[in-house]
Amino acid sequence: MLKKILKCYDYSIIMAIILLSAFGLVMVYSASMASAVQRYNVPSDFFYQKQKLFLLGAAIVFVISALFPYKAMKSNKFLSPLVLFSLLGLGALFVFGHVAGNAQSWFKIGPLSIQPSEFVKLCVIIYLAAVYAKKQNYINEFNKGVAPPLVYLVLVCGLIAGQPDFGTAMIIVLIAATMILSSGMNFRSLGKLLIIAIIGIALLLGVFKGEIFSQKRSDRFAVLKDPFALEQTSGFHLANSYISIGSGGINGLGLGRGVQKLGYLPESHTDFIMAVIAEELGVWGVGFVIIVLGYIVLRGIYIGVRCTDPFGSLLAIGISSMIGIQTFINLAGISGVIPLTGVPLPFVSYGGSSLIQLALATGILVNISMFVNYERKYKNNQERNEIKEKQNKKVLQLRQ
Repeated sequence: MLKKILKCYDYSIIMAIILLSAFGLVMVYSASMASAVQRYNVPSDFFYQKQKLFLLGAAIVFVISALFPYKAMKSNKFLSPLVLFSLLGLGALFVFGHVAGNAQSWFKIGPLSIQPSEFVKLCVIIYLAAVYAKKQNYINEFNKGVAPPLVYLVLVCGLIAGQPDFGTAMIIVLIAATMILSSGMNFRSLGKLLIIAIIGIALLLGVFKGEIFSQKRSDRFAVLKDPFALEQTSGFHLANSYISIGSGGINGLGLGRGVQKLGYLPESHTDFIMAVIAEELGVWGVGFVIIVLGYIVLRGIYIGVRCTDPFGSLLAIGISSMIGIQTFINLAGISGVIPLTGVPLPFVSYGGSSLIQLALATGILVNISMFVNYERKYKNNQERNEIKEKQNKKVLQLRQ
């Protein structure tokens, strides 16, 4: 039985995650060794050593979540504490949270910083997948099947936007939208949701008007037109990102030989790590990261499509969309397509909360793939054999 289960795991995703995480560890060291000494006054391998510990923790979390049966997560005994702790965790930030980057989004516990909103993304995915899977029989009854789960979504996004962290709130909304589109609702229900979303955005603009339309956020849009015109002020990050990306060319300057990370490119080991990859490893390095991340996302969607269980299907699509959306926002931000939002690149950027959450999420994804493959390979064969046995018995009875 155990051998059959182990054979059904999707090892291609596991290998992709290992490759990307190992590559990310190397790039974190390359991108952070100068800033660690110059900016933070710590040893050059400080962030590299911490990332190794994060990876070890992430590996343990991944194995546990890959072995834990995902179907157990749709029970009320699991969902109720999940919802409660996610809301309490976000609410507690306003009292005990640590302020960094003008946002009160972290719990500071000794040397560790924990960002609850990273884990709340996964909480929202699990909750929406479970609720909409249970409501499949009346998914188009708006008041009964569509609207109730959105209360939790609104509360979560409101608490995150209040930190303020509009980037994470936007990601959660986009993930939820992807899952809702995949839930089986008809166009009439989706139209009602769109109207509610427009009203919600209008209210959000009214409540956070001062923060959203502040001079700082206006500059983020203005800088997209010509970051070099504002190079010494709000365009500093994007201008140096352009220089870094453009310097790499096809083959790059060589691993460790990047110039922009030497004090010119802020947050080189977190939000702008892809700019360092482009400078040092060129198109080949960038292509490797995009191809591997793209494979994980597409493979996850494929698992979701193949899964016959509505909960597993929505869960796989939600996790895949989260990775895809975060990747797009990070790459679009450093290349000037959209304003910078401070979203890390999955599996590559430095950061414990993001890495462990992704390990937990992809572990669940691998567990779903195991169930899908097991049912297709063994359970279906067993059912066919049982049907054949019944048919053979009937034939024998008729002959007698």
